Amino acid sequence: LVNRLKPDDTVSIVTYAGNAGTVLQPTRVAEKSKILSAIDGLEPGGSTGGAEGIEAAYNLAKQGFVKDGVNRVMLATDGDFNVGPSSDEDLKRIIEERRKDGIFLTVLGFGRGNLNDSLMQTLAQNGNGSAAYIDTLAEAQKTLVEEAESTLFPIASDVKFQVEFNPERIAEYRLIGYETRALKREDFNNDRVDAGDIGSGHSVTAIYEITPKGSPAVMNDDLRYGAADKASAEVSDSAHQGELAFVKMRYKKPGEDKSALITTPVDDGNAVATVDAAPQDVRFSVAVAAFGQKLSHVAAVDTYSYQAIADLAAASRGVDSFGYRSDFLGLVRLAAGLSQR
Repeated sequence: LVNRLKPDDTVSIVTYAGNAGTVLQPTRVAEKSKILSAIDGLEPGGSTGGAEGIEAAYNLAKQGFVKDGVNRVMLATDGDFNVGPSSDEDLKRIIEERRKDGIFLTVLGFGRGNLNDSLMQTLAQNGNGSAAYIDTLAEAQKTLVEEAESTLFPIASDVKFQVEFNPERIAEYRLIGYETRALKREDFNNDRVDAGDIGSGHSVTAIYEITPKGSPAVMNDDLRYGAADKASAEVSDSAHQGELAFVKMRYKKPGEDKSALITTPVDDGNAVATVDAAPQDVRFSVAVAAFGQKLSHVAAVDTYSYQAIADLAAASRGVDSFGYRSDFLGLVRLAAGLSQR
């Protein structure tokens, strides 16, 4: 990552084993050898004073703050903070207070066994940032080098999506994932409510499972007092015929307080007849989502086999320059083997 930065960028390093300590004061990348020497001298040890380390890192980031630049704290952790404030709520409060300074947060998770994923997500989501798990050198290369721009350089903040399905066409739906990112309906138009950020070249995928109206797969009975019929009548206007859903997105430009709104209908022209006709990236995303649901023992995918997931992923792998999609296929096959024991 240091090799990708510009000479005028600055890097600081704080450790938080035992007592928080500053290993490197804000140093220009033009002095690359000094930065790399500080990295090479890092050693693990002691208990983990996470809150104190985070505070020290934010103080250095504020000291080297660049107006209209990218100001970010990158926290490398196993999520096991055992000295000082360590509850999710305490750390969340610290992060929320410091994000007001315009400093973003990236949380990089390392280690196995004691990794606290819940805490990592809490910190990232409340610090206008992102979280990633690093288990191999290849994953570090992917996160910090190949995808550095999309994860480190924000182009939009507090990005919110709202999807409304047409009850004339869609009887039931469920969003797959995003449990920790859900907002209340009224929060969509409230610019004071914090949301996620989007980086340069970053894309976001949301997958819904839907059941068309009249399908034998519908699981819920009609409402006794006709609320569903009333809702249907409200959208039966000819202007909405052919629409499956309506998507709204709000976002703020970095540093701005007021959001902009983008809307678009999803209609029959956006639909494809079969999974095989869907774009390659969509099919691979569906395979990944199905795998996550399978590992979580979600009842909806009980009859969907690991082999079916592997087949879908293999057929949509496409160009795989760094082997990430092949790695995913390996995980699916490993899970399939373990599930037969």
